[in-house]
Amino acid sequence: MTTLAPALEIATPADDEIVMTRTFDAPRALVWEAWTRAEHLTRWMLGPEGWTMPVCELDLRPGGAWRFGWRRDDGEEMEMSGEYREVAAPARLEHTERWGGGWADTVNTVAFDEADGRTTVTTRMRYPSRADRDAALATGMKDGAAESLDRLAEYLATMT
Repeated sequence: MTTLAPALEIATPADDEIVMTRTFDAPRALVWEAWTRAEHLTRWMLGPEGWTMPVCELDLRPGGAWRFGWRRDDGEEMEMSGEYREVAAPARLEHTERWGGGWADTVNTVAFDEADGRTTVTTRMRYPSRADRDAALATGMKDGAAESLDRLAEYLATMT
């Protein structure tokens, strides 16, 4: 039986940054695969209960675009998209992220570090300003991210 790793940690080390860290009981190559392939992302990157991801498009290469779209049980929809700047499998991703609708674009760096068969994923999100960062934090993003990453931990156990 796989033990779930510690919960999501969120820090704000600079006025324009959010850093989320979570460790998984899985090797880095497996976490990378779950993080970078549509057939896996649609199973875990769903945020709060009641959402599905009917749109999951990835062109995983520097300059390649990505687009995710979610739909809630009540019909509400949301979408985000961006472009990959760096793809260094299985260690690092850097990409832009845009939600549209007046939300600030971010640059996100995701690092995958393995030790003793466990993988720590650190996502650093850089915002244009402190106000933009604080607005993002006020949306409840922590809860949605925590639920998705809990789901990923459970899903990884089924992939091994």
